[in-house]
Amino acid sequence: MMETMLWIALGLLALAVLGCLYRLLLGPSIADRIAALDTIGVLLLSMIAVIGMVTGTQVYFDIILVIGILTFIGTTAMARYIERGIVLESGDDR
Repeated sequence: MMETMLWIALGLLALAVLGCLYRLLLGPSIADRIAALDTIGVLLLSMIAVIGMVTGTQVYFDIILVIGILTFIGTTAMARYIERGIVLESGDDR
């Protein structure tokens, strides 16, 4: 019973990723696309957690940490690019 519910949750998360892919590709603004990309990252984390529960292994939780860090860095970089037009500043104030 529990494994069936986890598989259903995995399917629903996959449908949510498809919905976010639609918004990512056809979003009217860049902010919508960044929000969709961030949401896809969170949904992928959730899907990996569900797969880890289905298989009963804890190896997947290390992968979750890495993807979470990369998602945060990517979202922060894109927000900075929207705000300032650059991601990294050179530090030259001459």
